[in-house]
Amino acid sequence: MKITMIRPIIICAILSSTTLVAADRKPNIIVIFTDDHGYADLSCQGVFDDVRTPYMDSLARGGVRMTSGYATAPQCGPSRAGLISGQYQNKFGLDANGAGREATQRFWDLDLLPERLKKAGYVTGMAGKSHLGSNDSGELTQLGFDKVYFKHSNAPGHWNMNLEGKDMAPQVQKGGGYHLELISQFACTFITRFADKPFFFYLAYRAPHVPLDATEKYLERFPGKMPERRRKALAMLSAVDDGVGNILATLRRHGIEENTLIFIIGDNGAPLKIHKLDAPGGGPGWDGSLNDPMNGEKGTLIEGGIRTPFVVYWKDTIPGGQVYNHPVIALDVAATANSLAGLAEDSDLDGVNLIPYLTHQKHGAPHEVLFWSWGGQFAIRKGKWKYLTGGERNYLFDLDTDVSETTNLLAKYPEKSAALRTELEAWSQTLYKPRIPDKLPVAGSKYFDWYLDGIRNSPVPSINTDEAPQRRKRNRR
Repeated sequence: MKITMIRPIIICAILSSTTLVAADRKPNIIVIFTDDHGYADLSCQGVFDDVRTPYMDSLARGGVRMTSGYATAPQCGPSRAGLISGQYQNKFGLDANGAGREATQRFWDLDLLPERLKKAGYVTGMAGKSHLGSNDSGELTQLGFDKVYFKHSNAPGHWNMNLEGKDMAPQVQKGGGYHLELISQFACTFITRFADKPFFFYLAYRAPHVPLDATEKYLERFPGKMPERRRKALAMLSAVDDGVGNILATLRRHGIEENTLIFIIGDNGAPLKIHKLDAPGGGPGWDGSLNDPMNGEKGTLIEGGIRTPFVVYWKDTIPGGQVYNHPVIALDVAATANSLAGLAEDSDLDGVNLIPYLTHQKHGAPHEVLFWSWGGQFAIRKGKWKYLTGGERNYLFDLDTDVSETTNLLAKYPEKSAALRTELEAWSQTLYKPRIPDKLPVAGSKYFDWYLDGIRNSPVPSINTDEAPQRRKRNRR
């Protein structure tokens, strides 16, 4: 089988001709999903000075930066299943990575977001990391994606369209190039090829997830003293940001930026592995990203595990410069897309169409309540209140005044805690495994010990203050 070789470029200048968009055409939708990307790590978040993400920042300035944007789980697989299904993934039992073939099949049997949009006349595509049950481009078309490029490392990938926009039988892709650049280029090729049609594209960067594999081109942008894992994470995010810039340039070249809704969302918080070790190499452990000012990390329903960067941009439709404090969740992508595509409202979707709220046609919070279940941990957020439980361990936090979840208010507000617990138990009965466990697994207990109860049996390794990220003088929540 002949394999098409590709060059390591990210310039999306293929088939260039400006496309005029009919005023009544359904909007294009692009979802950019980053991987193990901590809340702090867009420079527009205003937390640290070492982050450089000018293109993603430009979308936040021209659109909306969500300060309470959530993933549906603190882990890759279930978080992606929630996004693509538009439903709490716990309803069909895809609770965690490795949930099993039956849970994956239940997910595949759903009416998924790309399938819905195809019915509404959209061309659909995806590139990057899968974690959706297959890495085969031919099989991934069964989820509703027309054009697929699975690629999450510099190992061989799998695609059914090449970087020149030519269709091919699903096949292994080999060849040179950096995976973060290649999938950005594929996205630009897709946009160019289908610029005259409504399209949906899901771009799932495996960044800054380990192994940390930034190339020298991006590492050179972050000189000076800092933990090496931090440098590599920032470099990978810089590669992602360049890709976002190329996508914006492609949309503008074809005259369709004003007709394109863009989401940027993290799949879960950064893994600190409790001690935030700056170990050599890029293997398991801290990925170099940071969750500040959130407490906790990936693998927890503490805010650092589920609150992520979350930006929404739609030029000339969503007023720019907004900082939106009401809670939103990745489930809202499917509900929003379903509505914009002109499809009937579907009670199976657990999200909300955000556009009326972001254009000020509707006021108040999009969600009365949000829920999470993962790894024996359960959580509910209602307004400013968050109730978190794991076995016999229970916590109540006021997130308006304590975003870092440092003060447990359970004893002070027992009635509020009891009411939230009742709602959480009622929601648990709608799940495939309808029960809040009586015992928290050992891994969860260690996280709760460390982040919530101050039980620290091992010392935190010191990081030279000259090498630590410098917090901005004015923090934004």
